[in-house]
Amino acid sequence: MEKTSKKELIVRGGLILAVLLTLVILAAVNWDYLVYSFSRNFANESASTLLPSGLANTFLVTIAAFLMGLILGTLVCIINQSKSQNVFVLIGKQIAKFYVLLFRGTPVVVQLLVIYFVIFASYKGEPIYVAMLCFGLNSGAYVSEYIRGGIGAVPKGQLEAGLSLGLSYRKTMSKIVLPQAYKNCFPSLCNEIVSLIKETSVVGFIGAIDLTKAFQKLATITYDYMTVYLVMGAVYFIIVMILTYLLSLLERKVFKNA
Repeated sequence: MEKTSKKELIVRGGLILAVLLTLVILAAVNWDYLVYSFSRNFANESASTLLPSGLANTFLVTIAAFLMGLILGTLVCIINQSKSQNVFVLIGKQIAKFYVLLFRGTPVVVQLLVIYFVIFASYKGEPIYVAMLCFGLNSGAYVSEYIRGGIGAVPKGQLEAGLSLGLSYRKTMSKIVLPQAYKNCFPSLCNEIVSLIKETSVVGFIGAIDLTKAFQKLATITYDYMTVYLVMGAVYFIIVMILTYLLSLLERKVFKNA
């Protein structure tokens, strides 16, 4: 097992080295053009204003949507998992199932456009807040399914044991089942954060300035779409790689004794 791991590291390092060497050679050959293109597109006042603002909004929408999705998804999952025959609980289950079906069955761009231009047609505030709401609702539908899978991986005896000890359904879920469910679906939740970073690139459809919209505005100034969009792709790739690495470190630290 250790030899295989070392071989994988060697192969990975070799591939990374080959890619870096290729990039260095290409940069050296086209150095003058790269310097000119970079200074033309990014060494100006528009770039220094748009890019930090767009990056901040991208992270803001992602964090707000994930937190909202985590809370909403947990509530929806608990309602769907309830065995109560109370009429209000049954109504809530049907609403929760329709909510999940609706947001998982339609594209996020369509949801964003409908929420902003139809539901919030009279809204005059910042569109970024509508984007947070839309992506939070969308994330909640997926998170509820992740948690449902996590609960399914918890032995049924855990719930039965809690109820037999006299704990209510709510306390049994919150104290016994959900902590184990979160552990089981933690990789899926991390993947949801990474997905949100990429999915928020469509908030420009409603006029919000995110990272993608910021790059688009820069491209319309210089008409150098190739350079600007290549840099945009590289920035997203770097953000996702760093975030994935940090989340993997967090996972190992939190569950190292699990």
